[in-house]
Amino acid sequence: MTTLFTPGPTLYAVVVGLVLAGAAVAGLARLGHGWAVVTAGVRAGLQLGAVALVITQVATRLWATLLFIAAMYAVAGWTAASRLRRARWAVLPVVGGTVPVLLLLVGTGLVPPHGLALIPVAGILVGGAMTVTALAGRRCTDELETRRGEVEAALALGFSDRQAALEVCRPAASTSLIPALDQTRTVGLVTLPGAFVGMLLGGASPTQAAIVQMVVLVALLAVQTVAVALTTEFVVRAAGK
Repeated sequence: MTTLFTPGPTLYAVVVGLVLAGAAVAGLARLGHGWAVVTAGVRAGLQLGAVALVITQVATRLWATLLFIAAMYAVAGWTAASRLRRARWAVLPVVGGTVPVLLLLVGTGLVPPHGLALIPVAGILVGGAMTVTALAGRRCTDELETRRGEVEAALALGFSDRQAALEVCRPAASTSLIPALDQTRTVGLVTLPGAFVGMLLGGASPTQAAIVQMVVLVALLAVQTVAVALTTEFVVRAAGK
């Protein structure tokens, strides 16, 4: 099977160099994330190595695959919650966005119920839902704080607490979908996403790779749209308590 990167001194040197370069630029530009770039790179290497070993053990057992995916949900929920002031509800948009789509893909036979197919697809969808949950939640919360006067004005006009908060939150939360929309609109013209490249490297034809990537993209867009809608609702309800 064709491999894109061959392990060896050159690969390791380039990876380390890219991490250090990113950290240096963040430091020089005073972005405040110089050390975070280094720790993120180290964590990514350790976690991917560990996951590669784990997947070889769980991929052949459906129950183990489901446990692995449950662990994905737990980490995604914790990560989103950490960005939203430890909001306990943060895992709900991730679950609510991904579970129906995963069930649809598996139920229709588009994704076979075994680890090597289910884990990558679940990872893409859960990761996308986690990202927009954190972004939408932060933007909604920030808008409610900075535009408190507009919320109070809406209340004075007869809006309910929920309606007034949504007037402020919805436009801010919707911007979290822009990256997914842009990726879907420009796929093949600007970017060739991972699923497409992975299929080609695995020996699939360009047509097969394009079909798989299309399914993944529209599934991800559906997942993220649901996650943003749920996140907006949860933030508004939490603010009204």
